[in-house]
Amino acid sequence: MRPVTDDVPLLDDLMPWSVAPLRLGRPWVVAPDVRTLRARWDALVAAGDGEREALFRPTRARTLTSSVAALPGQRTGTARLAREAGPCPRPVRLAHGPYDEQWLLPDHRLLDAARPELWRVADERQLFAVEQGYVPQAAGPGLLVTAALPDGRSPAGRPGRIRPLYRRPGGREPNVTPGLLELLRGRYGTGVDPEDLPAWALVAARPSPAGCAVPLPADPAVWAAGVALGRRMRDVQLRGARGGERPRLPGGRRPYVRAALPARPEGLAYDVDGEALLVGDGGRISPVPAGAWEYRVGGVRVLELWFERRVAPAEPGTLEAIRPAAWPQEWTSELLELITVLALQAQLEADRPDLSGTALLTRAELRAAAVLPPPGAARRPASVLDREEEGPEGQLALL
Repeated sequence: MRPVTDDVPLLDDLMPWSVAPLRLGRPWVVAPDVRTLRARWDALVAAGDGEREALFRPTRARTLTSSVAALPGQRTGTARLAREAGPCPRPVRLAHGPYDEQWLLPDHRLLDAARPELWRVADERQLFAVEQGYVPQAAGPGLLVTAALPDGRSPAGRPGRIRPLYRRPGGREPNVTPGLLELLRGRYGTGVDPEDLPAWALVAARPSPAGCAVPLPADPAVWAAGVALGRRMRDVQLRGARGGERPRLPGGRRPYVRAALPARPEGLAYDVDGEALLVGDGGRISPVPAGAWEYRVGGVRVLELWFERRVAPAEPGTLEAIRPAAWPQEWTSELLELITVLALQAQLEADRPDLSGTALLTRAELRAAAVLPPPGAARRPASVLDREEEGPEGQLALL
């Protein structure tokens, strides 16, 4: 594989508008299931003043008296939390780091830095490219995609940036450097649409200290093959979102629960010879391909991290300690799907093209074609004035 050089474009060159990862501020606002979040909210609003503050966990950014607007597209309260007595906000799906879809309380009063600009463009057409943190010598992809709102967490290293594919709701105004698609169409002699760019990036992107590097091939055949592979990766990672099909392994290779998982599993292990995932004392899932067990992001094994987030002990008396009394069946279903996703992703990544001997379009060529650097406006959010947003204490927010 060709090393990353200063002349290889960065994703920042190609998709210039990016948003920093969310800062949630308090871990209890995220959970793997909706019932847990509702129970935590009920405990918070039922608590007296002193206990409510301790449960809430104030920070410099958020206290019980913080006055903030509602998040775009969310119908949550905007009165100060010290007076809140209403029902739980409706949880939304959150991509809580690589391959881990959980649930979030979408209340701006609870979140230190919720990045409202992301919420304004999050809809059924949107796709988020999430850069993974750079960890020297660590295995794992440089880029992942999700249809769920991502928090941008990275399992190791410094988190990357979140790059929406579209700058406006409804799939309008692609977040692509002006002139780039036209240049690629001319070079490749074929149509290049906005979704081809993140598809190629899924295949070609590599983490680097400067950001996610994305080599662009000069050969149209290499581009076409990479885009086709990247679209298959995208479909696997989206797990049926945006009208696609849920990922499935071929018959005979689909994972099943061979021995029931215990009510409180405490550990996770892998039986190499039996291709089986051992869950706690006696739980067994197979077949589990070695590629799924060994799949890592930022050098961290994804299955182990997913499991740890669901069984790690919480401090007694905190809202994080409110959780299911026993392992829910829905978690088992999600684990089976995660195994499937990782197995398919590992297979697809094995087919990535070797670009070491391929001629590339360099940053110098992109500058000569007046594509780079992107204009300053392309790095800023677009004005979104087609919807009203509620400000603090029910006032109208001006965008």
